[in-house]
Amino acid sequence: MADLVVFGEDWGGHPSSTQHLAGHLLAHHRVVWVNSIGLRRPRLSAHDLARAARKLKAAFAPPAPKRAAPLPDGLTLVSPMAIPWPGNPLAERLNSLLLGRRLRAVIDEKGISRPILWASLPSALSAVGTLNERAVVYYCGDDFGALSGVDHAPVLDMERRLVKRADLVIAASAELARRFPAEKTHLVPHGVDVDLFSHPAPRAGDLPEGKVAGFYGSISDWLDLPMIANAAIALPDWTFVFVGPVRTDVSGLAALPNVRFLGARPHAALPSYVQHWTVSLIPFRDTPQIRACNPLKLREYLASGTPVAATRFPALVPYEPLVSAIDPGGALAPAILAAHAMPDGTARRASVAQEGWDRRAEAVEALLAKL
Repeated sequence: MADLVVFGEDWGGHPSSTQHLAGHLLAHHRVVWVNSIGLRRPRLSAHDLARAARKLKAAFAPPAPKRAAPLPDGLTLVSPMAIPWPGNPLAERLNSLLLGRRLRAVIDEKGISRPILWASLPSALSAVGTLNERAVVYYCGDDFGALSGVDHAPVLDMERRLVKRADLVIAASAELARRFPAEKTHLVPHGVDVDLFSHPAPRAGDLPEGKVAGFYGSISDWLDLPMIANAAIALPDWTFVFVGPVRTDVSGLAALPNVRFLGARPHAALPSYVQHWTVSLIPFRDTPQIRACNPLKLREYLASGTPVAATRFPALVPYEPLVSAIDPGGALAPAILAAHAMPDGTARRASVAQEGWDRRAEAVEALLAKL
């Protein structure tokens, strides 16, 4: 089977669908993983300057730096030197030279010939045609025209040109799949690590006692914070717990006495929270990004067996009979109470038992084999 050069997010963070799939594809392919190339022009902010410093340090690090967690067998990690300036023709040409030179050296060293180039980010366009690749795959897991932290217009233009050059497009939701040429686009929904989330885990030490409504993931502007605040006020005997990085203003919510922000936790630690809080939350706003999304947490919540209260969005439809669902902007407190009264988690766990990442990787493997 052909080896893969995969352009994704930075390896080792909270795993994306691409990381989950790559972990299973390693059974049949060597993978050169290329850490993320920015999707917006940097700004003179402390965050962007710190990120730029980390990228430069990684780009000039020794070939095999010591890591807290060893890399999987067959995976090679590359932190490229690239200019994060979508839409700038000069930056694109320079990135093509920089990426091509760096990655050709890596694949030559590994004895890789004519790899499949897998792009999970439109910024990988600069590398297309530089590696003597046998095929190009675009894996689309997000709506880059609505995703926060993205220069939307130039990134969508890069995506359009990438799709034109791709031999295969894999979309993570039906809404995303409809945007691309039907003759080369296939829907592969997100999966779930069934064993991790369904196997009993010990209760997290910092999880409050009593009735807990919990959410994990990025705490960003796609959450309906006023709706959550109203629910917390209406349910003073419940504690509302949020696990994940805070990337929006939550001062109004944090001021409530029964709301807790615990910060980010490793992916492997999440079952210790979700299996032991009372109701899991997916309180999204109605936005183009959410209508196109297929959140990993939905199947993870279901695999844990915990009741779920959620606002409606397209990817929820197949699971809605198992969820306490409300329209976006509705009253969350009654939905939480209705979820709390739902039957035990047997049906919820069964609904995703055959949707593991191993099954999704088998579907992807079949598509790659046709290339």
